[in-house]
Amino acid sequence: MLTTRGIILASTLFCLAGISANGTAGETGSPIPEAVQVRLSQLIPNRQADNLQASPVAGLYEAIYGTDIFYISEDGKHLLQGDLYSLDTKKNLTEDKRAGGRLKVIGAIDPATMIIFKPAKTRYVVDVFTDLDCAYCRKLHNEIDSYLAEGIEIRYLAYPRSGYRTRSYFKAVSAWCADDRKMALTRAKAGENIESKTCNSPVDEHMAAADKLGITGTPTLIMPDGSIVPGYVPAKQLAKILTTL
Repeated sequence: MLTTRGIILASTLFCLAGISANGTAGETGSPIPEAVQVRLSQLIPNRQADNLQASPVAGLYEAIYGTDIFYISEDGKHLLQGDLYSLDTKKNLTEDKRAGGRLKVIGAIDPATMIIFKPAKTRYVVDVFTDLDCAYCRKLHNEIDSYLAEGIEIRYLAYPRSGYRTRSYFKAVSAWCADDRKMALTRAKAGENIESKTCNSPVDEHMAAADKLGITGTPTLIMPDGSIVPGYVPAKQLAKILTTL
């Protein structure tokens, strides 16, 4: 199977579970060859792709599942996963599609479930998957005023790297269930103990979104254009990056 981390092995094809052979055309309006549909229905049953269409390369068809993108030959005999570049524009066409997929995943999350630090005047919005016990997550939050001073709104989503029902997981639940979530998160990131609380928290939803995005580390920043910046970035440096998007 082709895994959600995007690795193809000769004996394994796509654990995502995917495209149904529905005979429809892709976004370009071009009919999808029957050989492509049949092969995909064999390899990836029971799930509809976000999009299946002719790629910019003749003879290859592009299948999109969120942020996972791969290409299949029109005879259904060859499968390719990797980045497709335009040599004319110097653009990574595959990464552009991935970015769009990331924005869809983030866009499906209610901002009310995030812990948001807003500047007086917002210039940019950055979504940050965070772990309350991560050293660089703590460093980023320790400088939250610097990000706000640059007009960067930080929207935190929970991603305890240790996994479900671990110490970090329950700490995240407690922060997201606190009466004052911003204060609880700030105290937890400062290494203080916070009151243990439970509620119908969004932590599981945020972790599921991180999995869809292929996130494995924290902090992970999702930029306004859907690109990813892994790790801590100082406020002024982040502001410079944002001005180029």
